[in-house]
Amino acid sequence: MPEFLSRAVIALKKFFYIIFLIVLMMELPGQYIFAQDTLLNAASGKKNNKKLSMKATMLSAAFPGFGQIYNRKYWKIPLVYAGFGSLGYAVMFNSRFYNRYTKAYQDFTDKIPETASYTSLIRGADPNSYDPVLHPNTYKPAEVQWVKDQLLIRVDYYKKYRDLSYIGIGAWYIISILDANVDASLSDYDVSENLNLSFAPIQIPFYNFAVVGFNVSLKINF
Repeated sequence: MPEFLSRAVIALKKFFYIIFLIVLMMELPGQYIFAQDTLLNAASGKKNNKKLSMKATMLSAAFPGFGQIYNRKYWKIPLVYAGFGSLGYAVMFNSRFYNRYTKAYQDFTDKIPETASYTSLIRGADPNSYDPVLHPNTYKPAEVQWVKDQLLIRVDYYKKYRDLSYIGIGAWYIISILDANVDASLSDYDVSENLNLSFAPIQIPFYNFAVVGFNVSLKINF
């Protein structure tokens, strides 16, 4: 196994070990509090599972994914970090090629024969026809301009998608915070038998006729 892969595997193992410890530390106090709430509300038959949306929001803002841990939505944690990982890889990929093509354009436009990094990036063209530094007697001005244009197009392309990847990271960060906030806010949503929504067919008189309709009723038992 290559050295960088072994380091990545070790770092990944350490990351999941830390996440496991954090989940364990957050879960044990939550189980204790939940048990107390269950005993206190056993007589009334009400389920107290309210989460503090502000706490979930602050946890998710400080450490992405921790709000989902607080809400006990553990299945969302891989999605959160998969999104950050994909966007982070996109940033690195586009940044690498942006830097390569930027350097290639700088090397192509200078007058130093030793700086020829562009030769490995320009394919389908003969250096004899486009390189005025290495081949001053055979180059063609039209080919030189074409190479410059192609290099600038690649520079702009990778710069654009690098910047979009950074924006994507910020957007994904905000989405993870909003997700934690919404989950915590809806954790105590009333789905008990005290709240009842029913539909029933009825006849609606209309002049000398009767048309069929629906009656919607909402009942709340106190």
